[in-house]
Amino acid sequence: MANHKSALKRIRSNESKRLTNRYKHRTTRNAIKKLRETESATEAQALLPVVSAMIDKLAKKNIIHSNKAANLKSGLSKHVASL
Repeated sequence: MANHKSALKRIRSNESKRLTNRYKHRTTRNAIKKLRETESATEAQALLPVVSAMIDKLAKKNIIHSNKAANLKSGLSKHVASL
């Protein structure tokens, strides 16, 4: 167990950040799945900017790697273009 007040605070803040990051990542993954399952081109085109923004935010906060974010966005835009 931690001996210093700052270490105890760090443990508490790390846990809350971990839960926040986990929630954001799970929400984005669900949005990506929803976009991939979409059959309608108009609905997919409306959903693409929202999902891309979510992916960008994850990359900006270092929840996912920037290259992974670029690969995800590229694949999703190809999918939407093929509809």
